[in-house]
Amino acid sequence: MPEEKPTDQSDVAEDAESETSEVYASLAEQRYPISSYTPVAYENLEAAPESEDHPDTGTGGRFRELTLPKVPKLRHVVGPSAIMLGASLGSGETLFWPHLVTSYGWGLYWLFLVAVCLHFVVNTEIQRWSLATGESVFRAFERVHPVLPLAMLFGGFVSLGWPGWAASAAQIGAQGLALGTYDLAGVEVVGWRLFGIALMVFIWVTYQVTPLMYNVVESLQLVLVAMSIAFTLLLFVLIGSVDVLFGVPGSLTAVAVGDYSPVGTIAVLVGALAYAGAGGYLNLSQSLWIREKGYGMGRYQGRIKNPFAGDDPETVHEDGFTFTPDTQNLKRWRGWWRVTQLEHLFTFFFGLVLVTTMLVVIAVSQAPGATSDAVDMWLIEIAPSVGGFATSVIYVTLFLALFTTEYAIIESFVRNSSDIIYELYGRDAGWSLPRLFWGLLTVFCGWGVLILTLPISIADPFGLLVVGAAMSGLLMWPYIVIVQLVNTVRLPEHTMPGWGRVAAMWAAAAFFGYFSVLLIGTGLATQVGLGTFSVQMTVLGSAPGGYALWAVYLLVQAYTMYRVGRAKVAASGTVDDAATAQGWFS
Repeated sequence: MPEEKPTDQSDVAEDAESETSEVYASLAEQRYPISSYTPVAYENLEAAPESEDHPDTGTGGRFRELTLPKVPKLRHVVGPSAIMLGASLGSGETLFWPHLVTSYGWGLYWLFLVAVCLHFVVNTEIQRWSLATGESVFRAFERVHPVLPLAMLFGGFVSLGWPGWAASAAQIGAQGLALGTYDLAGVEVVGWRLFGIALMVFIWVTYQVTPLMYNVVESLQLVLVAMSIAFTLLLFVLIGSVDVLFGVPGSLTAVAVGDYSPVGTIAVLVGALAYAGAGGYLNLSQSLWIREKGYGMGRYQGRIKNPFAGDDPETVHEDGFTFTPDTQNLKRWRGWWRVTQLEHLFTFFFGLVLVTTMLVVIAVSQAPGATSDAVDMWLIEIAPSVGGFATSVIYVTLFLALFTTEYAIIESFVRNSSDIIYELYGRDAGWSLPRLFWGLLTVFCGWGVLILTLPISIADPFGLLVVGAAMSGLLMWPYIVIVQLVNTVRLPEHTMPGWGRVAAMWAAAAFFGYFSVLLIGTGLATQVGLGTFSVQMTVLGSAPGGYALWAVYLLVQAYTMYRVGRAKVAASGTVDDAATAQGWFS
């Protein structure tokens, strides 16, 4: 018998090291100071075949084939979720959830925990298409039908078009600074309006200080989020109740008390569920932020630069990229999906739960059974009762949270809207994407200044937040359905979501759809006077029109589950070694 050659352990180690180096980037290769971009000779790239191992092109052009970039370390991709966390801090976490739990009891807090878990899944699924193709989620919607991104644009403006966050941040900041009423050229102007205008102008100016728009947003948001968390921790140390905090697990079994039937209460609840993350139109920004950062195939797409900074523009190609599912690319996909989820888990998820829990504990211990709105609960009921240094910390904490949210809202709305308009109309018309972005930024900030300048009564800024939040909640149900259809019907087996995520997205659609029907039915019955659309939380006992709304809800859910499930079954076994790309919660 031939003598077996002994295995050389050093050869095995070298092979393993070589394999690792082909999947994970070295420190010298990563170069992720803030965002990363690799320009390519697009016209010279091979068009991907229309086969089962590449994304379905839908009504758009064919993808170009490129190798999936190597996977960086987790610390080099932190950023997009920090912006998302900033968008969340001043909404549900600071206002809606503390207000709801103090008013109705800890029995509602479990809804926050469910909602934030679902937001984690939804946000990372929104990232999936961009990670796999370098295209935005709106381009994916356009490949299905151009009306879909237009509907998102309309919903985004309706939910975010009024500067409620700027008004609330200004109101809190003005009270903290003891700003009064001022005479300007014979016209009396309330101090908080002037402060709000100053905040809008400041946000616009920050975009002018760097050639790359995304960089200043990420840098400032990281600072603002860190400060918000630090002041929340300080506030909890000063006035938080440790006994209440330790009692949270047991309190979750308590039954929430109170009447949820008024449309205003349901609107606050739906808004809180939407803003257990950034919510609505804001969530969709995750797709564009990871592309700007250079995640996955997004590294081959250009970033939006300041058109007046003098730097050469970077090209955002209409049709994105795809990779051949060989062993190396499949392992890289698994690595990219892992760091993408971890970045969102450690930054967004844990940050959100930490801040929200501490603020809810403070509110419950200081203002149990609060009856005023969320802003007044902090300013009128809690702040005066604690007094001294703690009162100042409350003002700073609330201001930072609300201003961080307003900054992220402006960034999100402008980036999403410029992408939609450019892809649907601007590209064919020869428009410049950076100039479109800068123009929308100027118009949107100017719109906020105009609203705060005109003598329009904004006696209740929180009312603006409730309307916007409720609309954001309504927007989530349809796009959760569309995102899961796109990610399963149009992506190949190795990049489509696994069955665990499919089930989680079904649950997310059912969850937000249920509360959307509650808000729509209650609103039609109480605000419009169409009692026939009255709905009940138990479904049974609804009016005839209410039953029709529930029937639509069930039909949408059944259709979505059928199409997604059929696509998953049909794709099984179509890509060799697809399991190599699958990992934790793939």
